Amino acid sequence: MDNVKCECGHINPEGTVLCEACGKPIEGNQHIDGNEDHKLLNMRYDGSARRSQTHNKSIIDKIWSFFSSVKVGVWLIVIALTASMIGTIFPQEMYIPATAESRDPAIFYEDTYGIFGLIYYQLGFHQLYSSWWYMILIALIGISLVICSLDRFIPLYKALKRQKAKRHESFLNRQRLYSESENISEQDIEILKANLKKSRYNVRDENGHILAEKGRFSRWGPYVNHIGLIIILVAAILRSTPLMFTDEYVWVREGETIVIPGTSQEYYIENKDFIMETHDEDDERFSQAIQEEGSVPSNFQTDVVIYQDSNTSVPGAEPELETILEDSIQMNKPAKFDKYTLYQSGYQVNEFTNMTFKLHETDDPDETALDTFTIDLRNPESVYELDSGFRVMIDKYYPDYYLDDNGIPASETDYPRNPAFVLMVYPPDSDQPEVSFIGIGRNIDATGENDYKLGIEDFEMHDVSGLTLRVDNTLPFFIIGAVIFMIGVIQGMYWHHRRIWIHPKGNGLLLAAHTNKNWFGIKKDIENAIETTSIKMVEDQQEQDE
Repeated sequence: MDNVKCECGHINPEGTVLCEACGKPIEGNQHIDGNEDHKLLNMRYDGSARRSQTHNKSIIDKIWSFFSSVKVGVWLIVIALTASMIGTIFPQEMYIPATAESRDPAIFYEDTYGIFGLIYYQLGFHQLYSSWWYMILIALIGISLVICSLDRFIPLYKALKRQKAKRHESFLNRQRLYSESENISEQDIEILKANLKKSRYNVRDENGHILAEKGRFSRWGPYVNHIGLIIILVAAILRSTPLMFTDEYVWVREGETIVIPGTSQEYYIENKDFIMETHDEDDERFSQAIQEEGSVPSNFQTDVVIYQDSNTSVPGAEPELETILEDSIQMNKPAKFDKYTLYQSGYQVNEFTNMTFKLHETDDPDETALDTFTIDLRNPESVYELDSGFRVMIDKYYPDYYLDDNGIPASETDYPRNPAFVLMVYPPDSDQPEVSFIGIGRNIDATGENDYKLGIEDFEMHDVSGLTLRVDNTLPFFIIGAVIFMIGVIQGMYWHHRRIWIHPKGNGLLLAAHTNKNWFGIKKDIENAIETTSIKMVEDQQEQDE
């Protein structure tokens, strides 16, 4: 790069608009008022050279220039916001209701929302916020924020840190607020300095050249905002990693003890009891809902025991469970242990536990049982050897029976909510089975020639509790990022960077001022500072030109 030497002797990097030492315009200042003979200075970044505008040789420079563009950053945010809005049209996969007929997203979206749901699923919007391209988009926004901030913060910081009180005349008379005064006494200047100090200005005097400044820290408000946003974006990306965020859904049946998913086989949960209470039918607040739904839950809770396996150090060893928590989980009242939180998220009442079948002769009008057997619906055996010599084999098991569009038996879910079986009955000393189809409200003789018939004699039922296990280690990052962002907002909104230059000229002086916002405020400061002096009040040159 070719450096540019100012008439004051200071050497400025190429791309500098105002000399870093004296402020004399060098190049590139666009006039604001449309008058070529008198152009107000462009004071953005105090005229310092920015890397994105001066380095364009290497591939790194081109990447830097691309991401330092505010337009690029805005477009990335617009794309991310548009995608995020699309992601809210239908629920994300993790929010498919626990009571949905099918939690399989390939079935749920099309069945629930039709062709639009199918398109939504096929385009991958059902897992939008954890998709690779969405994460890359968030990362690109973060990169844009970092590069935009560095590209502007560093030159602005350098310019403000080494600014001098003595400024070139053309720098002063091309400020928006400017005045020239003659026959000014030393006493007037001292009064002006004292009044500025009373107004909390930091007054610096360099051989009669005075710079009064306050509120410089407000200039860093936007960059503090960027830091907060970057922390929030990092937290959003970390949220997609199991180490920082876990969201697992688990069904636990009454009396069942299972390992809690997402805890590395360390913790177990036992469902001691599930309790559901409903609103009174006479409660007018819910009368309509009760008429439509039959009942409205007022409370559903799960009484649980949490165990910790103290034998996890030995792979494959039998767990040694130690009770660490007994609690009742209700809506908005989760159970907390270690770093985990368990929420009551759903329930399934009256799910079948087991069924007892009796076997009798088909032509027996009294249906006298020849034998009975019980099937554990959660863990059915393949063959049941009966004391009477009969053998029953399960050929097909449909835990949640229904007929598909082709009239073929299938299971809606893996849970025993509507169990049905195809059973093969082998009489004593026979290798030829009789086939029966049996379920709730159905008992079909496949051939119509069976000598023996099966019937449901008894069954047991239980309730199932749907629990959500959640670990969110990213929450502190979101909170810190939000706090930092708000600090930046307050910093830039309620304070303003104000500078007043006093330049001696003969027996008079030049007075110029600049602020990043609230021009009325700095005018009042100047008016109060020169109130008892003969110094001329500044004029707004932009208003004059208009």
